[in-house]
Amino acid sequence: MNKNPEIQFRSPEEIKAYQESRLAEELLYLQNHSRFYQRLFQAHHIDIQQIKTIEGLQQIPVTTKTDLQLHNEDFICVSRDEIIDYVTTSGTLGDPVTFVLTSEDLDRLAYNEYLSFTTTGCSRQDILQLMTTIDRRFMAGLAYYMGARELGMGVVRVGNGIPELQWDTIRRIHPTCGMVVPSFLIKLIEFAEKNHIDYHHCSMQKCVCIGEALRNPDFTLNTLGKRIHEKWDSLQLYSTYASTEMQSSFTECNEFHGGHLQPELIIVEFLDDNNQPVKEGEAGEVTITTLGVRGMPLLRFKTGDICYHYTEPCACGRNTIRLSSILGRKGQMIKYKGTTLYPPALFDILDNIPHIKNYIVEVYTNELGTDEILIRIGSENRSEAFAKEIKDLFRSKVRVAPSINFESAEYIAKIQMPPMSRKIVKFIDLR
Repeated sequence: MNKNPEIQFRSPEEIKAYQESRLAEELLYLQNHSRFYQRLFQAHHIDIQQIKTIEGLQQIPVTTKTDLQLHNEDFICVSRDEIIDYVTTSGTLGDPVTFVLTSEDLDRLAYNEYLSFTTTGCSRQDILQLMTTIDRRFMAGLAYYMGARELGMGVVRVGNGIPELQWDTIRRIHPTCGMVVPSFLIKLIEFAEKNHIDYHHCSMQKCVCIGEALRNPDFTLNTLGKRIHEKWDSLQLYSTYASTEMQSSFTECNEFHGGHLQPELIIVEFLDDNNQPVKEGEAGEVTITTLGVRGMPLLRFKTGDICYHYTEPCACGRNTIRLSSILGRKGQMIKYKGTTLYPPALFDILDNIPHIKNYIVEVYTNELGTDEILIRIGSENRSEAFAKEIKDLFRSKVRVAPSINFESAEYIAKIQMPPMSRKIVKFIDLR
C-alpha cells in the first residue's frame, strides 16, 4: 500500500482532497468486486462517477450491521485463495460477523497500528507488553503485534489476565508500554499493593487502552480513568477507538483531546437517526468508509457507536478529525423514566463506588412496555443502607435510580465471562 503518514499534518483542505481522490478508487473497486455493493448501486441507480466528494456520499444508502449479518458472504471481494486471515466481530449487538483479510489487508492493519503507536509517542526504543489475546478470532491482538513489529518495538506477548505473570514480565523484561483493557490495570495495581510490588518505580511508562472509555466528552478523566490515575499517576493513559469492521483505529496523542482519524485508511461521517450529518457539538453515529481494504471493504457503514467529533486543529500539529470517547451503542440506548441513558454512564457511576467488586446492568421491558433497569451487584456489603447510597448516587448523577440486587461476586464473575466471549460482559439487554 502507498504510505503517506505526513498527510495527517497537512491542512484540512489537503486532507479532504486526498481522501476524495482515494474515494473514487474505492467506489470503482466496490463496483467491480463486491456483490453486495453492485446490487446496492443498481437498485438505487447510483452512478459512482458522479460521486466526487465526501458530501456526495450522502447519495448512497448506509450499510448496517444487519446487512453484514444477512449477506456476510456477499461483502467478500476476493477469491478464497487470496484470503490469509479469518476473524469475527465481538458480537456486542448480535451474532458475530466473519471478516476476511488478504495479505495486503494484513499489511494495512500493521501500518494502522504503526500510526497508532507513533501517535502516542512510541518509538523503536520502547518494549510493548501485549496484555490482550492474540487468538480467539480477535483481529486487534494480531494488529497490535504486527504494528509494534512495523515500528521496530520489542514485544512480549503475555495475553490477558494473570496479574502475577504480568508483574513477573515487567520485572524480567522491563517493558515501557502496555496494551491493555484499562479496568485490568486496577487489578494489576491491587495485586501489586497486596504483594508489596513498587509499581510507581517500575519500567512501565504508558498504556494504550482499548475497549473501555477513559475520558468524558470534555476530555477530563472519567471515573475509571481517575481511579487509575490516582493510584498510578506516573502512568500515561492513551485511549483508542477501533472495530473489526473499520480495520483501523482512532488514537489519542499527547494532548489527550480525542482520538485522531488516520486519513489514509478511513473516511468518517457522523450521522443522525435520519442518516443526515450532525453538526460539531452534536452527538452522531460513527459511520465509516474504508480505504485500501481488499478482502471486505465497507461503504458508509454505521457502526452503532455514538460520539462527538472535533475539527479544530490539535496542538500536536495534526489537522485530522478527532473523536470523543464513545457515549454508547445506539442499539443499547435506554429510555428510563423519561431519561435517555447509555450503559457507559451507568458503568462510570458503579466503577466509583467502593465495596462493589463487580456488576451486571440488565435492561428488560416491564409490563407497561417501557424499559426497566436492574443492576446486579457483587459485594460483601448487602445492607439496605448501601442499596440506598447507590440509588442516591444514581439520582444525583443521572436523575433516576434503577433497581438493585445483591449477589455473590463469584456468581457475577461467571455471568461476565461466558465461554464464547472475548470481552467482559457488563450489559445484558433482555428487551
